[in-house]
Amino acid sequence: MDPAERQRLLEENLPEVRYIARRIHDRLPSHVNFEDLVHAGILGLIDAVDKFDPGKNVQLKSYARFRIRGAILDSLRQLDWSPRQLRRQARRIEEVNRELSAELGRNPNEPEIAERLGISLEELQQQLGELRGLDLGSLQAQAEDHGGEEPLTTTIAQQEEDPFQMAARSEMRGLLAEGIEQLDEKERQVLGLYYLEELTMKEVGILMDVGESRISQIHTAALMRLRSWLTTRLNAGGKKGIDQHE
Repeated sequence: MDPAERQRLLEENLPEVRYIARRIHDRLPSHVNFEDLVHAGILGLIDAVDKFDPGKNVQLKSYARFRIRGAILDSLRQLDWSPRQLRRQARRIEEVNRELSAELGRNPNEPEIAERLGISLEELQQQLGELRGLDLGSLQAQAEDHGGEEPLTTTIAQQEEDPFQMAARSEMRGLLAEGIEQLDEKERQVLGLYYLEELTMKEVGILMDVGESRISQIHTAALMRLRSWLTTRLNAGGKKGIDQHE
C-alpha cells in the first residue's frame, strides 16, 4: 500500500479506536487505564490496515472495528482486574436475587436485595459500582475459587459475553426478550440506550439526567438480574427435559 494512503486510512479510522476503547472502558473498574486500551486499539487498527484485502468484499471500517476490539480485549487478558473477592461478592448478589425472585414471584428491587444481604442500600449500590466490568467476561470463574488459576478474562477474547449480547444468538432471542421484560423501566432504558443506540455510559447519564456512576450501577444490576433469570430458566428447562426423558 502507498505510504500516504496507509497514513490516510490510519488517521481516518483513529476516532473509531477511541470510541471502542471508551465503550469497553465504561464497563471496567476505574483503575484500568483508558489510554492503555487506546494504545492496544491503535495496534489493532495498524494490523487491520496492513492486512486489509479489498478483494474479500469486506469494508475496511467493519474489519478494523473487529481487529480494534479484539486487540483491546486481548490486552485485558494480561490484566488481573477482577479479584476473587469481587467475584464472590457478585455471585452472592446473584444468589440473593434468585432467592428473592423465587419467594416474591418477581424481580426484587435494590432495597430488598440490600436487606437480605444485611447491608444498607448505599453499600449495595457501591458494590454494584465496584462490580463494573465483571460482565465483560462472565461469572464463570467459580472454578478459580476451587483451586484453578485460570483468570476470568480468558473468555473475553471471544467477544463481550454478557446476557444482553446473547440476543445475537437466535435460539436465545425469545428467552432473553422475556427476561428483559422482567426488568424495571429504568434498567430496560439503560440497556437499550447503551446496546441498541450505542451510547457511552456518560451519554446515557446525560440523557437520563443521572450521574455516570449511577448508570454503571443500573447497568451492572440489570445484567446480573438477566444472568440470574436466564440461569434459573435454563436450569428449569434442563430439569424438565430430564424429567420428560425419564
